[in-house]
Amino acid sequence: MKKVFSINTIILVTLFIGVHSLLFSQSDPEEFFEKNCFSCHTIGGGRLTGPDLKDVEKRKDPAWLEKFILTPQSVINSGDVYASKILKEARGVVMPKVANLDPSMTRALLKFIREESGKEKSRFAGSTLADRPLTEEDYKIGNALFIGTKRLKNKGPSCISCHEIAGEGLLGGGLLGPDLTEAYGRLGGKTAVAAWLSNPSSEMMSPIYKKHPIDEEEVLPLVALLKSKAEGKEMISDAHDFNFMIFGFIGLALCLVLFDLAWWNRLRAVRKPMVKGELS
Repeated sequence: MKKVFSINTIILVTLFIGVHSLLFSQSDPEEFFEKNCFSCHTIGGGRLTGPDLKDVEKRKDPAWLEKFILTPQSVINSGDVYASKILKEARGVVMPKVANLDPSMTRALLKFIREESGKEKSRFAGSTLADRPLTEEDYKIGNALFIGTKRLKNKGPSCISCHEIAGEGLLGGGLLGPDLTEAYGRLGGKTAVAAWLSNPSSEMMSPIYKKHPIDEEEVLPLVALLKSKAEGKEMISDAHDFNFMIFGFIGLALCLVLFDLAWWNRLRAVRKPMVKGELS
């Protein structure tokens, strides 16, 4: 009986995995592109952080493209000339490995890009969000959003919880993500940064901000902050490290004082009788 139950369980698990894989393989490549690719690429709208993908199959064959999309770092590490060219044009920003991307979806994406490339204008030709000029008020709002004194509308975590940036935060920012002081130039300027913030697609940020997306009205203020920091180059990370060390020593001293006060009488019941000669 147990053997039959075990075999049935294995069959059910296998069927579940098969159905799950089939459903994923049949998911909409347009939706997948919008959620995972559009923050770095347009189709006919020019370069963002990554290259414009219009007619990309005229530049490289599908086999090469599939391999690069699935494992970009391995293709770059192989010394491939075209991959090195892409990396240089992206200012050293390596395409992140996209979570849950398999070969069937990669082929579906290439087909989708081919179809969109044939249109007079793809809806992925780019956003007009970055057309509005940045203002001083944008910078102030962006600063508040970055350090968390103003909550993001959709309750996502503030940027400083994972990132450092010059001049912000008494003790600096988090170290989970990269320092963003030079991110404006590194990602390719206003349009590219706005596209990235609208739909972050890194393995760390994507799961968080898909549930709590950065609101469209918050994107340009954050762009304004990043632009200002990149141009100002207030590189004071060493000061942040020094502040952290000083506050650490102060905290340690306070803890030692508190421990001493708490245990002030801890041995008096033994020492006092010994001094008075009351113990034999």
